[in-house]
Amino acid sequence: MTVEDQRTEEFVAYLHAGGKVEATGWVGPGWDEAWMPDTYRQLNLKFIEMHANSEIMGALPEREWIARAPSLRRKRSLAAKVQDEVGHAHLIYRVAETLGRPRQQMYDDLVAGRGKFHNVFHYPTSSWGDVACIGFLVDGAAIVTQRALLDTSYLPYVRVMRRVVAEESLHYRHGEDIMLALASGTDEQFEMLQEAVNRWWEPIMHFFGTDVAAEDDPMIHWRVKSRTNEQSRQEWINQYVPKMWDMGIETPDPALRYDEDAGRWHYTEPDWDKLKQIVKGEPTEATATRLYWRQLLAHNHEWVRQIVTGDRPPAVAA
Repeated sequence: MTVEDQRTEEFVAYLHAGGKVEATGWVGPGWDEAWMPDTYRQLNLKFIEMHANSEIMGALPEREWIARAPSLRRKRSLAAKVQDEVGHAHLIYRVAETLGRPRQQMYDDLVAGRGKFHNVFHYPTSSWGDVACIGFLVDGAAIVTQRALLDTSYLPYVRVMRRVVAEESLHYRHGEDIMLALASGTDEQFEMLQEAVNRWWEPIMHFFGTDVAAEDDPMIHWRVKSRTNEQSRQEWINQYVPKMWDMGIETPDPALRYDEDAGRWHYTEPDWDKLKQIVKGEPTEATATRLYWRQLLAHNHEWVRQIVTGDRPPAVAA
C-alpha cells in the first residue's frame, strides 16, 4: 500500500466518524501537513459548482415574472427573492473557489452552456401559477436537500449553507403565500395553479435524482452528502403533499399513497429518460433562450465588470 492509499483510508475513516475538513485539508495522525484526496476535492467541486450554477439559473425563471407580477407588493417580494438567489450563487462560488477553480471560469462555463445545474431550472414558466410552484414546491425541495448539507463534511460549505438555508426558509414562505392566494382565489386562479402543479410534478420528482443505495453512492461515501436521493424525495413528499391536499390541490399521480407498514410513500416512477437528456447537456428551448440573453448581457456589459473588478481602469474625461 502506498503512502497516498494509506492516507486516503485514514481520511475516509475520519469522514465516516463525523470529521470535518477545512479548505486546507485535514492533518491526520502522524502527518506533517494538511491534505485531502483529489477524488474528494473533485467531487466537492463538481457538486458545489452545480449548486452555485443552479442559484443563478434558478433566479432567471422568476426574474421573467417581476414585471408581470399582479401587484406592487408581489413585484417587490419577487425582486427581493431573485436578488437573494444571485447572492447565494456568489457565496457558493466562493466556496467552490477554495477547491481550486476560479469563479469567473465557472460563470463563463455556465453562460457558454458548459456548466451543469438542477433539472428544474430548464423548464419554461407560462403562468403566475409557475411562480407559486417554484416558490413553494421547488424551493421546498431545495430546503430539504440543503438542510441535509448542513451535515456535509466540507466546512466552508457548511458555513455558507447556514445562511443560505435560513434565507431559503423566507423564500418558502413567499411561495406559500402565493400558493394560498391562488388556491383560495377564483375558479380561474385555482385552475391555473392546478395546471402548473401538474406540469411541475415530474420535474420535482426528478430533482432528487435516481434511487441509489447509500453503499453505492460515492457522494455519501465521501460524505459530500449525508442522505440518499430517495430519503430526500420521501421527506419532500411527506412534508409537501399533505399541504397541497389541505389547499384542495390534487397531485397528478393516481398511484401516490402512504404505506404505513413500510413507513414510506409509493409513487409512479417518473420518466428517467427525460432527466438523462437534461443531465447529458441537451438544452431545452427555455434554457437556450435564457443562456442566449446571459451571453448577450455578458458581452455587452463586460466593460462594467472589468471596471468593478479593477481589470480595466475607468476612462478619465479630458
